[in-house]
Amino acid sequence: MLLVVVPVIVMTLAFAWRYRAGNRAARYAPDWDHSGRIEAVVWAVPCAIILALAVITWRATHQLDPYRRIESSVPPVNVEVVALDWKWLFIYPDQGVAAVNEMALPVGTPVHFRITSGSVMNSFFIPQLGSQVYAMAGMVTQLDLLADAPGDYAGLSANYSGAGFSDMKFTAHASDRAGFDAWVARVRAGGGALDAATYEQLSRPSERAPVTHYSRVTPDLFAAILRRSAPGGMMDRPLSTTAAPAHHAALAAPKE
Repeated sequence: MLLVVVPVIVMTLAFAWRYRAGNRAARYAPDWDHSGRIEAVVWAVPCAIILALAVITWRATHQLDPYRRIESSVPPVNVEVVALDWKWLFIYPDQGVAAVNEMALPVGTPVHFRITSGSVMNSFFIPQLGSQVYAMAGMVTQLDLLADAPGDYAGLSANYSGAGFSDMKFTAHASDRAGFDAWVARVRAGGGALDAATYEQLSRPSERAPVTHYSRVTPDLFAAILRRSAPGGMMDRPLSTTAAPAHHAALAAPKE
């Protein structure tokens, strides 16, 4: 804005001084009605500013695309996120563990999230790391984040989803790789198994759910949650982790 405001202020003062009543040397042109040079400046400067802003906006928008993978020589950590009433379930498919209302990520390592909902639409958000992304039943949204400093980052639900919405929060622990591995080891040592029956109990509405760890996760549990809530699925049917039909399996595939 200073590109516009500063010249206008300078010209206002300059014109007031030049064309003051006491300056007899100033040109008097009462019949003047057009200047090609003034028209060129009046149109060219705003057009140049708009063009520059358009280029910056276009580039920045694509750089901040949540589906855009973060360029790094370090392999990403994969996390599957399920929004429930009113809690967050984090599944680490590569590590074979899961946690409720708590997650961990190594500093300097991209984290690739695949996000869905086991209930109503919700919104996954870690404000200090960026990018709010919706979680919708039967669909997968994606998000790539990277923590560049250790710390405990507050995560929350950014979409009203019922009575327990205000307490639907979690903590993302960012630490070095050794700290992340230690967290995974603690989960493996102190948690139970997350299978279809356990998920059924977990998915029931509850408020202020405590942090819970699961040392083992049934393979393809995330895909099973997707199948049940996908179009044609039956939300009131028991969760099944058996192989999915082709059109349901496609829903579980990440969108590129």
